[in-house]
Amino acid sequence: MARRSDQISLKSAADLALMREAGQITKQALDAAFSAIEPGVTTREINAIAERVIRSHGAKPAFLNLYGFPATACISLNEEIVHGIPGKRKLKPGDLVSIDCGSIVGGFYSDTARTVQVKPEVNDERGRLVKVCKEALKRAITQCSVGNRIGDISHAVESYVRSQGFELVKEYVGHGVGKQLHEPPSVPNIGRPGVGPKLVEGLTIAIEPMIMIGRPETQLQGDQWTVSTADGSLSAHFEHTVAITADGPEVLTG
Repeated sequence: MARRSDQISLKSAADLALMREAGQITKQALDAAFSAIEPGVTTREINAIAERVIRSHGAKPAFLNLYGFPATACISLNEEIVHGIPGKRKLKPGDLVSIDCGSIVGGFYSDTARTVQVKPEVNDERGRLVKVCKEALKRAITQCSVGNRIGDISHAVESYVRSQGFELVKEYVGHGVGKQLHEPPSVPNIGRPGVGPKLVEGLTIAIEPMIMIGRPETQLQGDQWTVSTADGSLSAHFEHTVAITADGPEVLTG
């Protein structure tokens, strides 16, 4: 779904206020969506909940009709990594459910994602997969200081995920975010420290580790949106929109 302009944009205090509002609305939408997760609920019903919350605050769903995407939330299950289209599928105990969602306030975007396991949980590697992905995002955010580089974020994700025995998605990456959902710079989950664009005050980026139990290769499904692991192994996805400030990282969607 990524499309970019050519220029990195830096945000003013007024811009950040709008992005902060958009981020908090999206957080509330995800909170409501995840609170509804239980066996038998359809992904379409979850999508409707997220959209209702966003619109109730006077915001616009960021994903709906963007590049032709037909829903408010990307809802991906199990081996699906990103961009799953909500529909009639019913959740089952142990399913991994990743919800990726955004909203627009005053022309500025927010973008965030989480993965959970449907209860009652299955006692296998899927629980550890979710925990490692969440921790990888947390470690990446600690690198979001003025003067660091994108590669420091990428390396924080890669080094931790690989140390835990999991693989990372290469083709799909984090990104700048602002007046467009996808802006420069790209924020890969694999990289070397000390390289890439420098982090400066006013930069806003979406950091999104996408990891899997098996091989890193991906495949696009027949709907031309849903991206899955090529080997059918389970996947997890976490994402926050983060502002680089003089006082350190501010998680706008937290």
